Amino acid sequence: MENSKIHCSKELAKLLAPIEQLNNQKLKLIIHAGTPKTGTTSLQTYLDKKQRKLRGKGILYPHNLDKLQNPNAPKHQWFEKNLVTTNTASFLENFKNILAQVKPDTHTIILSSEGIYNYWWDFSDASKGLLSELSQLFDIEVWVWFREPLAFIESYYKQCIRNPQVKSNPCYGKDLSFADMLKIEWFSQHLNYQGFVSECQSLFGENKVLAFKYEGDVVQEVMQKLGLATPHDNPTPRQNKSLNSAAIKLLRTINHYDIKAKDKELLMPHLKAINGVLDSYANEPLIDEDSRESVLKLFKPISK
Repeated sequence: MENSKIHCSKELAKLLAPIEQLNNQKLKLIIHAGTPKTGTTSLQTYLDKKQRKLRGKGILYPHNLDKLQNPNAPKHQWFEKNLVTTNTASFLENFKNILAQVKPDTHTIILSSEGIYNYWWDFSDASKGLLSELSQLFDIEVWVWFREPLAFIESYYKQCIRNPQVKSNPCYGKDLSFADMLKIEWFSQHLNYQGFVSECQSLFGENKVLAFKYEGDVVQEVMQKLGLATPHDNPTPRQNKSLNSAAIKLLRTINHYDIKAKDKELLMPHLKAINGVLDSYANEPLIDEDSRESVLKLFKPISK
């Protein structure tokens, strides 16, 4: 792995050298890491639709190779997938593809996937070493939005139940109550907001991690931080409607079966329809009082 990491770094350095000479500075790479349910889909959809306008301002939101599998996902899931599997060759090819999209006036690249936060604790030391190498080649900033912990961990529980089963994952596609899932370290460690920030700071630099409190329209915030005109007339409506307790119960029943990912996805439109019909009936909480106390004990907030 060490040799492939060095090879990756050298290959990217060769491609970046003429860009740096032209602009007299490193390309800025903004890694938007989520977290889930903080307007990420709305932001990704907006950036994807505004690619041409962003290019005119020197900002590249790269064409998404994942669209070949999922045309409705304008995010960069390959980033965390390559790191989870420590696939250095694919990681390099994806970055070559990105740099091929860079124009002479490009100064900033944005990569976005909430999976970067979701899978952070699954990245091997070798993969994190690859990220450290990346920080030597780009001027990296990590942007991450955090929700109030109870709201976040409930929505993440729902996502885990909704996901297809993965043999290596103890939570995806399982028939588990919230209380039972909270006992699994892989799940509960996602409440360690400070741990994520600290690890990113150790890889990219103390001033290279920008952590924000989620307060509404992330699209407006991101455009402001990029120094661009903000959109008007609420152009970023909520993209994902949360599943209610009735839909979660149905999903847990479905999870009893060793159902293929593609077949589970076929069921989702029907489940969402049921979710809408039962929305006014299914109002029981997923988190009981004991679990609420456990969440708050496990939660590691960002240090001021």
